[in-house]
Amino acid sequence: MKKSLMLYLFILAILMNLFTYSFYSGEAKFQQERYDKTTKKLRDSINLMTEKLNDADYFSLEHNENAQNYFDNSASGGKVILYEKLIPVVKEKLLDLNTNPKGNPYTGQDMIGGKKFIINKIKILNHRWIIADYSNGELWGEVLLKYFVDNDDNITFEVNQTWLYQK
Repeated sequence: MKKSLMLYLFILAILMNLFTYSFYSGEAKFQQERYDKTTKKLRDSINLMTEKLNDADYFSLEHNENAQNYFDNSASGGKVILYEKLIPVVKEKLLDLNTNPKGNPYTGQDMIGGKKFIINKIKILNHRWIIADYSNGELWGEVLLKYFVDNDDNITFEVNQTWLYQK
């Protein structure tokens, strides 16, 4: 009786070890498959977001080599304007005009109800065009501007077209 009890316990121990080994090897395989699937999803998401970002930045001075070359006048004896330094200067100059008591003149809008229009967001599209978002706190609009940089590094702006959205 003692021998058969020991035999049953031995067989039970072997079966438990077999099931434990089977469970943990299957668990490891499952975890690896889940890791691979998640990694693939993340890579696909990153690639998709990179593609969307590249599409969104297609019209920007930072990614337009032809527009950047416009500021390189060294071949004709002129000077070189570095677009990396020009972009923040142009944005700052345009935003500084928001302090005007009548609002930023380059929104193309007069004050409405005593509220002035100011420029909120700016994107420099190339060597000539800027698109900007403006508001007076209640109304919102967009403006397409031309900008010019003269030989003395003075920057001037010109409103090309403006749009004010309805409430």
